[in-house]
Amino acid sequence: MEQSTAVFMTLVAYNLVLIAIGLWASKRSQSTEDFFLGGQNLGPVVAGISSSASAASAWSLLGASGATYVWGLSMLWLFPAILAGYLFNWLWLAPRLRQFSREHQVVTLTDVLIHSAGPYRNPLTMLCSFIVVFSFTFYVASQFQAAGGTFASAFGIEMRTAVVLGAAIILVYTLLGGFWAACVTDAVQGVLMMLVAVLLPAAALLQVGGFSELWRGLQLHSTPQQLSWLGGHSGIVAVGFLLGTLGVGLGNPGQPHVVNRFMALRDDPHGSRRHLRLAQWVGILWPASVFGGMLLLGLCARVLLADTHSTTQDPEQVFFLVSGELFNPVLVGIVTAAVLSAIMSTADSQLLVSASSLSYDLNKKLSPDKALRRSRMAVAMICLASALIALYAPAAIFSRVLFAWSAIGAAFGPLLIVLLSGCRIAPLYCLLSVACGFVLTVIFNWLPSPPGDYLERVLPFAVALLLAWMGREPSTVRLTQAAKT
Repeated sequence: MEQSTAVFMTLVAYNLVLIAIGLWASKRSQSTEDFFLGGQNLGPVVAGISSSASAASAWSLLGASGATYVWGLSMLWLFPAILAGYLFNWLWLAPRLRQFSREHQVVTLTDVLIHSAGPYRNPLTMLCSFIVVFSFTFYVASQFQAAGGTFASAFGIEMRTAVVLGAAIILVYTLLGGFWAACVTDAVQGVLMMLVAVLLPAAALLQVGGFSELWRGLQLHSTPQQLSWLGGHSGIVAVGFLLGTLGVGLGNPGQPHVVNRFMALRDDPHGSRRHLRLAQWVGILWPASVFGGMLLLGLCARVLLADTHSTTQDPEQVFFLVSGELFNPVLVGIVTAAVLSAIMSTADSQLLVSASSLSYDLNKKLSPDKALRRSRMAVAMICLASALIALYAPAAIFSRVLFAWSAIGAAFGPLLIVLLSGCRIAPLYCLLSVACGFVLTVIFNWLPSPPGDYLERVLPFAVALLLAWMGREPSTVRLTQAAKT
C-alpha cells in the first residue's frame, strides 16, 4: 500500500509537470516550423539530452538490462555498437546537417533526403512518409506497452486502462506544445533516466560485493553460453553474431526524431562553436552512462535474483525486480513512477516525426493555421493507432524497437551520409537507396533470424549505402569549411 501510494503521488506530480510544459510550449508553437523544429532555437543542453534520450526509451532501460540478464556477456557488445553510433552522429553528422538545414531552409529529414531527388521528388516524399509512419507506429506502440504493463502491475489495474491513460497524457502535452514540449520533456526524462541508470546499477554492484564478486557469482549462476563473449557461437556463425550485434549502431544516423535536434540547435553567437561542442559532450555522455549502467545491471541481476527469481518469465521486468530487492517500498515507488513516466514521454518525439510526415512533408502549401491543425490531427491519429497495436498485438519490446530502428536507419541513414559528404546523387539512386534499405530490412525480419540478426541489421544498410554511393554526381553544392572542421 505504501509503495502504491508513492507511485501514484509521483506519477500525478510528474504528469502535471508534463502538461504544464505543454501549456508553456503551446505559446511558442505558432507555425508548423515551430511545431516540428522549435524555430531552430534549441539550447545545447536540451538538444544534447533530448536527442540522445529520444533515441533510447523502454528498450534502453528494460530491454537492454533484460537482454543482458538472459544472454550474458555477449550483450556487452551493445555498448561499443551503440556508443559508436552516437559518436558518429554528434561528431560527424550533427555539424554538417545543422549547416545544411540553415543553407537550404529545411524543416524535416525528408526535406533533406529529397533535395537531390529531382523528378522523383514526389515519389520519394511519399515513400519516406510511409516508412516513417509505418515504423514509428510500432515503435510508439512498444513504448505504450512497456509503460502500460508496469502501470498495471504497480496499481493492480487492467492493462487496457493503463495503456489508454498513458497514451492520453502523452497526447495532451504533445498536441499542446509540439516540438518544444517534446524536447523539454525529453530532457526531463533524460535526466531521470541517467540518474536511475547510474544509481541503480551502482547499488546492485555494491550489493553483489564489487566486480570480483560479480564475476564469481556469474560463474556460479550462468550457463557456458552466457559466459561466452560470442554467445557460445563459433566460426562463421560467431562472425555473423558479432556483426549483427555491432550493427545496431548503424541505425543512429537515419533516425528522424534524433537528427532533427541537430537541425534545431540554436546558432552560436559570433560564429563560435560553443553551443555545438556543449551539445556534443552532453549527447555522448548520456548514452555512455545509461547503456553502460543497464548492461551492468543485467549482469548483477543474474547474481542478485539467482535464488529468488531463478526462472524469471519476463526478463524485461528485471529492472523492477532488482529495485524491489535493493530499495524500500517508498523509494521503489518513486523510482518506478519516475522511470515509467520517462519511458512514456519518449513516444512524443516519434509522434511528432510521424505527424510531420503525414502533414508537413506531403503538403507544404497549406496556410499556417490549417497546417498546424492538420499536424495535431495526425499526432492524434498515430497515437490512437499505436495504442491499439499495444493493446491487441503486443510483442517483445527489445525486438520490436530494434526492427523499427533498423528499418528507418537502413532507409534514411546511407542516403543522408552520402548527401552530407558533399555529393549530389542521381534522382533514381536516391529513390532506390531508400526503398532497398527499408524493403530488405522488412524481408529479413520476416525470415528466420540468424544469430545476431546480421542480415536484418547490416546487409540492408550496406546495400543502400552502395546504391547511394554509386549514384553520386559531381556536386555543385559544397558544405562550408565551418561545418567540416
